[in-house]
Amino acid sequence: MEIQRTEQLAADYSPSRRRERPDSDTFIGAARPRDVQAAAFAAVPHFAPIRYTSPVEPLGRILLVEDDAAVAQAIRLALRAIAEVDVFAAPDRLPVPLRLDGYDAALLDMNFGTGERDGQAGLDVIDALRGADPTLAIVMLTVFGGVALAVEALKRGASDFLLKPWRNDRLVEAMRAAAALTATQRAGAAMSLEAIERHAIARALERNEGNISKAAAALGLTRPALYRRMEKHGL
Repeated sequence: MEIQRTEQLAADYSPSRRRERPDSDTFIGAARPRDVQAAAFAAVPHFAPIRYTSPVEPLGRILLVEDDAAVAQAIRLALRAIAEVDVFAAPDRLPVPLRLDGYDAALLDMNFGTGERDGQAGLDVIDALRGADPTLAIVMLTVFGGVALAVEALKRGASDFLLKPWRNDRLVEAMRAAAALTATQRAGAAMSLEAIERHAIARALERNEGNISKAAAALGLTRPALYRRMEKHGL
């Protein structure tokens, strides 16, 4: 029965059945999902939605937090050609300490457990992931109509969201864009650290009137270590 449900989920989210379920082209009697997403992005000042690109190469590793085993398997099947997906059934299953440097993006549901609908658990996971690695791009899954929750997730640091039921091509595009964003943010963070280090060394030298020994002591470095860093930064 579980296998049949998983296969049905994968089939339901396949682009080949696009006409049989509400999507961006056929949605009768309510706002279209694409309109919902646009409204959510518009509600977050200065938020720039991810721009999608065509698939070129594998993504790497995706962290998925999803309590429904059939949904998790459907996501794995949708991404199997481009990514390795590590599934955690609940936030408390995440490893401690939380190390995220091996992941290229995160995908998470917003509710875990029977009866949960407010998305608070998902927001808490966003906070935890952002605290452990603010460069990791996070994509959230939410049900149709959850615009307020999507807005709050974007404010907390999520980079994108998908409406359930999702389209597989949209899922692939979202995760590919998220992985690209992670790479860009990590490169920027590395550059920022270099700039911070250079500024700290320059300030220490200025305060100590160019005295290498005193500047090294102020920075908690040895003289040789400070010389190496000065040479690296052209000081």
